[in-house]
Amino acid sequence: MSDVRILPHAPRGKLAAPPSKSAAHRALICAALSAMPCRVFPVAASSDMRATLRVLRAMGVNWTQEENTVVFEGASWQAREPFDCLESGSTLRFLLPVAAALGLPAAFTGGGRLPERPLGALMEQMRAHGVAFSDGRLPFSISGRLAAGRYTLPGDVSSQFISGLLFALPLVEGDSEIVLTSPLQSAGYVDMTLEALAQSGIRVSRTESGWQVPGGQAYRSGERTVEADWSNAAFWLCAGAAGGDVRLTGLRDGSAQGDRAVFDLIGQFGAQISRDANVTRCAHAPLHGIRIDAGPIPDLVPILAVTAAFAQGDTEIYNAGRLRIKESDRLSTVAALLRDLGGSVDEYPDRLTIHGGGLRGGTADGANDHRVVMSAAIAGMFCREPVLIRGAEAVHKSYPDFFEDFKKLGGLCDVI
Repeated sequence: MSDVRILPHAPRGKLAAPPSKSAAHRALICAALSAMPCRVFPVAASSDMRATLRVLRAMGVNWTQEENTVVFEGASWQAREPFDCLESGSTLRFLLPVAAALGLPAAFTGGGRLPERPLGALMEQMRAHGVAFSDGRLPFSISGRLAAGRYTLPGDVSSQFISGLLFALPLVEGDSEIVLTSPLQSAGYVDMTLEALAQSGIRVSRTESGWQVPGGQAYRSGERTVEADWSNAAFWLCAGAAGGDVRLTGLRDGSAQGDRAVFDLIGQFGAQISRDANVTRCAHAPLHGIRIDAGPIPDLVPILAVTAAFAQGDTEIYNAGRLRIKESDRLSTVAALLRDLGGSVDEYPDRLTIHGGGLRGGTADGANDHRVVMSAAIAGMFCREPVLIRGAEAVHKSYPDFFEDFKKLGGLCDVI
């Protein structure tokens, strides 16, 4: 797959929501750290999942995969080869502290924009607690062993720094504390980590400014089921809002995923959205512009911006500066996407203002960003003219079956 052409056609139908990439990262790491036989399922065949699994194998973890189930069979905890994180920020930021806590001398590498994405605050705290780095950015090697202590981190750069330490610090001797020096953004992702740790028997206590983490703990083995993904379900729910009628199964209302906020945001736009015990449904109704705080939900911004383009009036997406350090500069690439398809948007350093009224169609650059590609595809369902998406293979990062599911809902697309 390289380029994909989308023809206008409103989606209709029922679909099983895909498994959560964020939950799967956490389940795989907790299962590996139990060092005992256990299973994790379902796990999508995405490049981010491949990154985490191959780094775990390089760390000495033994696992096999049967379709969408990963079976863990113990670990030797020896660095067998360089730890190639591909383009996965979660893989790098989660497993870097874990490798250090296990005392593994390891070489880390990665591709795409991963070497450019922020890591400095985490590296600084790891250096202060016994870990040496050969360089200040990827690729680099580490040596030494992570020690217990007081870790201070900003809460508004990447919640993945916090999650990485939450995975690692239970493994070290001695108790530790994580202290936030600024308000926590993307708190839902930390909540997902805490939930995964609790399911693995790991004790962590909240404090006024962070968390207390007792050391010397052991991860509990057991079968782990990966819940459905609100982040990728958002594309289909927003498609329903913009002009379709979509029903999704499998989404958990009480999920810790921050992106479950898409349910309320779509309702604020004016769409008909509802759920019962088994099905979440979204159907079109006249949409109007709203204001959206991107701080807790950065991954939803691309598809919410597309939804806003089909609303009447203006939508402001603010507190969004962190989107510039994602797989692409997402404020810039989302603004470019809307303009390339005939929309009107104002871009600022930390926000977007989208002027609604619909999109014409045209050629869109996927920017090697899975969420930009998927947002462009949903936009193409409702444009007046066809949409050609360049670099559509980027969907493999998180949702390799995206275009198959697109067709299941009646979407019309061709690989060029």
